[in-house]
Amino acid sequence: MPLRLTFHGASRCVTGSCFRLETDRGQLLVDCGLFQGPKTEKELNYRPFPFDPAKLDAVILSHAHIDHAGLLPKLVRHGYRGPIHATAATRDLAAVMLPDSAYIQETEVEQLNRRNARRKKPPVEPIYRMADAMRTIELFEDAAYDTWFEPLPGVRARFWNAGHLLGSASIEVEAKDGERTVRLLFSADIGPDYKLLQPDPTGPSGLDYILCEGTYGDRDRIDATEEGRRSALRDEVRAAMRPKGALLIPSFAVERAQELISDLVQLMREGAIPEIPIYVDSPLAQKATEVFAGHAHELEGGEELVRGLHSRNVRFTQTVEESKSLDRLSDFHIVIAASGMCDAGRIRHRLKNWIWREEATVLLVGFQAQGTLGRILKDGADEVRIQGDTFAVRARVRSLDLYSGHADGPQLAAWVKERLPLRHQLFLIHGEEPALEGLAARVASLVDPARIVMPSIDQSFVLTPQGARALTPTEPPRVAADAVARLDWHNDVSKLILDINDALSDATDDKARGVLIRRLRRALEGEAGRRAEA
Repeated sequence: MPLRLTFHGASRCVTGSCFRLETDRGQLLVDCGLFQGPKTEKELNYRPFPFDPAKLDAVILSHAHIDHAGLLPKLVRHGYRGPIHATAATRDLAAVMLPDSAYIQETEVEQLNRRNARRKKPPVEPIYRMADAMRTIELFEDAAYDTWFEPLPGVRARFWNAGHLLGSASIEVEAKDGERTVRLLFSADIGPDYKLLQPDPTGPSGLDYILCEGTYGDRDRIDATEEGRRSALRDEVRAAMRPKGALLIPSFAVERAQELISDLVQLMREGAIPEIPIYVDSPLAQKATEVFAGHAHELEGGEELVRGLHSRNVRFTQTVEESKSLDRLSDFHIVIAASGMCDAGRIRHRLKNWIWREEATVLLVGFQAQGTLGRILKDGADEVRIQGDTFAVRARVRSLDLYSGHADGPQLAAWVKERLPLRHQLFLIHGEEPALEGLAARVASLVDPARIVMPSIDQSFVLTPQGARALTPTEPPRVAADAVARLDWHNDVSKLILDINDALSDATDDKARGVLIRRLRRALEGEAGRRAEA
């Protein structure tokens, strides 16, 4: 069979990275990530894979972030038994991140099932369990940068440092197709030029196909030197300082948390900000920190990072009780907690305690996907719902994306230029449509626009000698292209509930409230009647 490439995730959205390459000798999966964002996309995590995991021969993992690795235990749970090729650092990070993901899923499903039992709803199963995560870790096989390995017959691959995260890699693949060899490059996540701890990204040139991420493809960042980044963080900390206040920083627990700690401690050491307690409210962050310390020799500024992590101002919370105790702090302090998009983890509990208080500041330091609580806050919401409760947003909400692990538009265009010449298609992935369209415009002078493709979820291409040819789907995609990275009906329901509560609060008296409630009830009864007639 001819080579076939299918995009099962990170297609017109920024999560769920998953790409399948089929050859006449076997099937290879590049990444297997968790979907985040609107519930329409997150529901894909619970649905069956659009392929049989047991028939896969190998997996290559670009890095340990959950949107690239988070469904690997589900893959194993449903029959995958082959190797997972990754760098040693990625393996070590995955060994703490995947069990943490399993714990979160088991815990949250347990809470959901208690609520479902009260509502007489059937119980649900977690996407995977701790045992699945532990079996997954056993399948990892280390591969070094710039060293060829053979994941399956007729296919060889090698890693290039992507400059995004400890152990992160772009993946070069050479696959035999009859007498010809097809060269593909999966960019994975490309780090920015100024990335703290990481070197500039590298990669090969002269390829047949490139899959390039476009998270920030439509964005030009301000000049971000190391000094400029710390200066911007210093200003945000100073502006946030309030008596009896708090600075909350939603952050990925892996690398971004460590970068923030390093810079905050450095600012304190220089006297640019006073000594302030920094609470890292994430057991995962502490475990990841130990991995970073073990790989400090691989990092730029690794020794400085280790010194910062051992500062007397840095304190990690482990237990639930320690986490809850943060809500009783009376002096100004900084809390760094996962998740970075505010959609899971302990940051939601900290937000419930602080988002309605004027003395608090929420500092967003990474990409906020459409439909996430972080994006809703960034877009200026006056009210939000967190775990079923409604909160007024009185805290200052600020954004500082100088800690993002993703290259911006000009840097991505420069990365593509360095990969030329390109024989066939440039696939733009891992970005929302405006970002991908912005990147397409930037590289139009480098690559013929007719050869720039923005694939949809579950779209397949045959890689012919003349280039990629899109296949007519035999089944509908799991989610329509125009429904990806959009606010969905779940977001609409949350907004409607907020609007109803506001209308009831603004009503002049109980009689007016009763009228509004009766109108809403009649509308619902009318809709139920129309459904019954249909």
